[in-house]
Parts: sequence; C-alpha cells; structure tokens
Amino acid sequence: MNDSSFMRPAVILLFVAALAAAPFAVNQGLLFLIGIAMLQAMFALSWNLMFRYAGLASFGHAMFYGIGGYAVAAIIFHGFPLPFLLAILVSTAIGAIVAFVVALIVLQRAAGIQLAVLTLALSQLVLLFVSYTDFLGRDDGLSGLARPVLDFGLFVLDLRSPTAFYYFIMVAFGLVTVGLLWFVSGRFGRVLLAVRIDSERAAFLGVDVRRKRIFVFTLAGAIASFAGALAAPWAQIISTDSMSWFNSAQPMLATLLGGAGSYWGPVIGAFGLILVNYFTRTFVGLSEFMVGGILLFVVLLAPSGIAGFFEMLRRMRNRTSTVSAREQNQ
Repeated sequence: MNDSSFMRPAVILLFVAALAAAPFAVNQGLLFLIGIAMLQAMFALSWNLMFRYAGLASFGHAMFYGIGGYAVAAIIFHGFPLPFLLAILVSTAIGAIVAFVVALIVLQRAAGIQLAVLTLALSQLVLLFVSYTDFLGRDDGLSGLARPVLDFGLFVLDLRSPTAFYYFIMVAFGLVTVGLLWFVSGRFGRVLLAVRIDSERAAFLGVDVRRKRIFVFTLAGAIASFAGALAAPWAQIISTDSMSWFNSAQPMLATLLGGAGSYWGPVIGAFGLILVNYFTRTFVGLSEFMVGGILLFVVLLAPSGIAGFFEMLRRMRNRTSTVSAREQNQ
C-alpha cells in the first residue's frame, strides 16, 4: 500500500492542527488521554517496525516501554542530579541496550511463534524482577513524579503544567513519526521489506539478514523505551502494569485496528483504541467486552484495518471515476 496515497498532506496538517488545538478545546482529563494516545502511537509504530518491515512478532514489547519508564522515574524519584533531557536519552539508551542483548539471544535460533513466546517470557521475568526491587517501588511502583523545568540559559521551559508537557510530547511524537517515516521510506526500509518477504533470497543477494533484524529489534526497543520515558512523568506514576502482557498487547491491537500494511495504521489504531476506551468507560464490567466486539467487527469488515478500508474506498472511487470518464469519451 502506498502510505502517501491515504494520508495526504492536507489530512496530516489537519491532524496536527487538531492536536495543537486540543488544550484549548478539551478538558484536562481528555487532554491527558490524547497525550497517552500519542505515546501509545509511538509504541505501536515501534512494534510495527519489527512486524511489517522485518517479519518479527514480539509478545513482550512492553518490557522496553516499562524499562524506559522505570529508568526515568527512578532518576526523578530518587533525585539523581541529571538534566531531564539527558535522563530521557539515558533511559532510551538503556532500553536500546537491553533490546540489543535480547535480540542477540532470541534471534540466534528463535523465529515466528517461538520468538513471540520467548519475548513474552523474558518480559515477565523483567516484570518479576521489578516487583521484588525496593529501589523501583516493588508492586506499588514509583509515584509523585515531578515534571521538570528545563533551563536552557537563554530561556526557561516550564513543563510542570499539563499543557506545556502536552506540547513537549507532541513535538517528540512528531519528530519520532517523521524520522521513522524517513527511515522506512529509504533504501534501508526496502531492504527490510525484502528480508521480511523472502529472507533466504535476501541473504543470497548479500544481505546480512541477522544483522538487519538485530538492528531493527534494537531500534524498536529504543523507540518503545523513549515512549515509556515520556509516559512516566506525563502520568506522574509508573507501575508494573507498564510491563504487563496486557500492555504488550496494546501495540498489536492498535496495529490490527489501524492496519499493519500502512505506516500510519498504528497511529490511527492507537487513537482509535483510546477513543473506544473513552466512550465505553461508563459501561462498568462491559467495557472490555465492547472493545473486543468493536475490534472483531472492524477485523471482519476490514481485514486490512481502518487505513486499508479507506484506501480501498479511495481506489473504488478512482476506478468509478475512470470508468465514467471513459464512457463519456466514447
């Protein structure tokens, strides 16, 4: 699918404008959820980077999200003298290092469902380690995380207010989304697609398949850790839920809902899931059932996701227009 054909520049600009105007149009509770949606979109993009472009399915991707969140939370909670931006970079680097080590281990022999189950098992081991570590708050996690004030010398950026930190997340989301789109649209992205489609033929053509997969796995882990590192101060709390199997399912559900075949699918799916959860929040005991039913309906109606559904409608409209033009010419 040609991503640019679905997400036209006008649609993207409208989306960005809506995000920018959100602090003036919605209440603080909904603004918080929109911020979470942007972070979940980054998280989902990182998972789809492995799935779509390298054919790797991880069921424990929340491990890296939680590592990033816990790393920056520990720095803030315990008062380490580290600037906030550097703390974010350090947390992202820790997640990348862990992802690299995990990739070296699991990609040596595991593939397919074995890879998925093994990553899930490793994530649960990390969760167990965190739940027994006093430094990380055990099962209660770390709470009361203060949002920072960034002093750049010439000016000061106060991120303690929800609106200011929201725009900080929005900028980070934009940079990651554009940067990752540039990355997958280039030569390396095409090589990765070749690895996913036929790894044996790619290896025959001289592509180091294992090295490419390790790199993608590490990059995906770094992006997930970056999203988690921003989520902790945004929510002002981090707990073991961030590493749970349920949180690992979120990027998969978002990708399924939005469409794995489109670069923008995980973004659409992440915002769609947040909206579904928000509008079903009052149905006590039925919320999960309704979310599952909606997902099932979308999958049955549009197996390629929301992005694929609208792309199909666009192609049908273009085909109809072409046929009408030919009939008129005749």
